[in-house]
Amino acid sequence: MPHIHWLITSPRLPAGLLSAAAWDVLCSGTAVFAAAESPLAVLLRDDDVEVTVVPPESAADRLLSSGGVWLAGPDGDETLAAAIGRRLPDSPGVEFELLYGSWDPPGARLLDLVAVIDRLRSPGGCPWDAAQTHRSLAPYLLEEAYETADAIASGDPAHLREELGDLLFQPLLHARLASEDTESGFDADDVAADVVAKLIRRHPHVFGDVTASDLDELGQRWDAIKAEEKPERRYAVDGVVSAQPALSLAAKFLSRVERAGLDVPVPAWPSAPVDGAADEVGDALLAAVAAARAAGVDAESALREAALRYADTARATEDRTS
Repeated sequence: MPHIHWLITSPRLPAGLLSAAAWDVLCSGTAVFAAAESPLAVLLRDDDVEVTVVPPESAADRLLSSGGVWLAGPDGDETLAAAIGRRLPDSPGVEFELLYGSWDPPGARLLDLVAVIDRLRSPGGCPWDAAQTHRSLAPYLLEEAYETADAIASGDPAHLREELGDLLFQPLLHARLASEDTESGFDADDVAADVVAKLIRRHPHVFGDVTASDLDELGQRWDAIKAEEKPERRYAVDGVVSAQPALSLAAKFLSRVERAGLDVPVPAWPSAPVDGAADEVGDALLAAVAAARAAGVDAESALREAALRYADTARATEDRTS
């Protein structure tokens, strides 16, 4: 009775990482077939398992008549599997079994993206990608971040999925560029290793034996760990990226000052809004922008300068209280 074992394996894992069930079938003496040579076929032959390459157009006849193990290709050979499935009702006694030898681990498709980016940057790839630098790509990184934020606001999962993919492409492309620097370069694995180490280090309550009673304690410990990592930052407001939009820059300075427990005055609000009245706050900001335009002042630049002055005041306050 012919028995067809349709062996599915992950092309993103080393060929020998197979399940015990897969090895049992492959080493049972059952005939093994494949549509093309592959790393798994080479490995099996090294272990004295004969692998016969069969053209896909004749594979269905071969398998239905004699059975055997079919080493499915990277795409699963779905067309051939469908052809066999259509003929099974007319092939009494033939058994078909789908056998998984290995599965993609979580995040495995990131390897495909890294490979695609490498192809784009390599000779014979895309001239546009090959011409890019870290500096030329910087605007696209910001643009994709904003588009991702828009997708989050839209509440559309499909839109968010697409924009997250576009955003993910950017750091991996930057890492590919960096790997071309033979003196001080790094690659995507280095970037991933660094952030993994940082996340583990900054979450001792998850990966260590430290306990935290509430979110405030977590925040304080986070700040303490960052202070140990970056001793060059003397003030609470140091390390804030000044190139970000002025509103977020001001908010970040205010957050840092509040978390540090500093008493740093801010300009008086001309008309205090009711708590939680987002419309009033928005209207006041819009009015401020309109007033700035009428006065010939760039509101973004003015707010940035005010935020930077506030940061200087915070540093001076910290000096006096330390």
